[in-house]
Amino acid sequence: MANPFVHVELNTTDINKAKIFYGKLFEWTLEDVPMPGGAYTMIKPGKGTGGGMMNHPVSGAPSAWLAYVEVDDINVATKKAKSLGATVMKDVTEVMGAGWFSIILDPTGAALGLWKAKAA
Repeated sequence: MANPFVHVELNTTDINKAKIFYGKLFEWTLEDVPMPGGAYTMIKPGKGTGGGMMNHPVSGAPSAWLAYVEVDDINVATKKAKSLGATVMKDVTEVMGAGWFSIILDPTGAALGLWKAKAA
């Protein structure tokens, strides 16, 4: 597997302002979907990698974009990243019906999401 970027997510301090801004700036199709713990807005750009946006889950943290890379095995990839010097910010977590993710900080401090989709 080539480990492509598969999803880009905005964790924002103001979801309504972000939806208005990005919807008008890029004319993306935005679709609200229910998720455990709150709503999630899917970003459908028409072509290329899609994404989503949600209220920032960390109180007081600034708005930021986070890219996700597809992996063959989320547990193995998360452990490998840690063995190579990454800090695991969010350990492997299931997204009901869709797959699993984890969030790491690389040794330079850059955040990256790892993603494993459920088999179809």
